[in-house]
Amino acid sequence: QGLLGLAFHPNFANNHYFFVFYNRQTDGALTISRFEAINNNSVGDPNSEVPILTIPHPLTNHNGGMIEFRNDAGTDNLYIGTGDGGGGNDPDNRAQNINDLLGKFLRISPSLDPSPAIPYTVPADNPYVGVAGADEIYAIGVRNPFRWSFDRGGTRQLWAGDVGQGSREEVDIITAGGNYGWRIMEGNICNPAFNGGICTP
Repeated sequence: QGLLGLAFHPNFANNHYFFVFYNRQTDGALTISRFEAINNNSVGDPNSEVPILTIPHPLTNHNGGMIEFRNDAGTDNLYIGTGDGGGGNDPDNRAQNINDLLGKFLRISPSLDPSPAIPYTVPADNPYVGVAGADEIYAIGVRNPFRWSFDRGGTRQLWAGDVGQGSREEVDIITAGGNYGWRIMEGNICNPAFNGGICTP
């Protein structure tokens, strides 16, 4: 818990904005906030915080741990990897719940307004826009994607390391609308602790 990730806006040199992913001290909620750098971009102003997104987090483990920007068709979108909320074997089945933001990759477009009335918008091509499911979701079924990166070449694919439960770790290529299996699957096998190891939802 604590500080999970930090990302500079791609136009940081001019707009001075950077984004921090952390656990809120009062209740552990996952929090994305925007801050502004001062003194010629040399230090962050702690009084400049603008909350962007807050996600309740029931337990202390499986928080996720990164945020990063990628330019998608001319828009600077913020990607967020969230853990499944903690506990063994995702007891509340959050990672497969398309209405829950835990156990997911999320994609939003944070507002750059000084005092935004709407802190972020959702890219129109996110997979659950206009259908059942939370609009912020980009992909589902991850356990604790605490480190990941965009490929520096090609199509800038998103490669993620996802922590396994007991016997398998994963490296996944995350794509829009993808389901990476947790809690039903651990790596490419049925999770033995789920449903007697039978891979059914």
